[in-house]
Amino acid sequence: MPRRRPSAVRDTLPARRSRYSYRRPYPPINGLSGACTAHIRRLEHLHFHPGETDRAFWHWAALAHGPLRAIADPFTSTRCGIPECGCDPGYFRDHLEEVLHALPRKSARELRALVWALDSKILERAEVVRADSPGLPWWRDQL
Repeated sequence: MPRRRPSAVRDTLPARRSRYSYRRPYPPINGLSGACTAHIRRLEHLHFHPGETDRAFWHWAALAHGPLRAIADPFTSTRCGIPECGCDPGYFRDHLEEVLHALPRKSARELRALVWALDSKILERAEVVRADSPGLPWWRDQL
């Protein structure tokens, strides 16, 4: 009996599905090790939605590198006051802070370095004067 071509064999096999059944709308965070990314994925699987940390980091980076009016002008920025809506940039920073506290030390250190770089860029661009309010973080108080 003649041997079948490999493509003919593959045609009879069921299609492989990827691990994620959806396409990630936000790119993964660049600059993180594989172990840190795995910790974040595991944490998202247990406590958050998949891809939520990538989404929060992407929005926080867009605020840091985007137009200055999105930071400085409270009248032109769209903020409805509902944190879950997604139009308040402090919500994304709050999520990153939750992830930083839930990750193991080494992975949190890697992510914290990237987040703090964005924080310093936002603070220097917006010329935010930190208020002395012990109950609120600066991104809730000033943004």
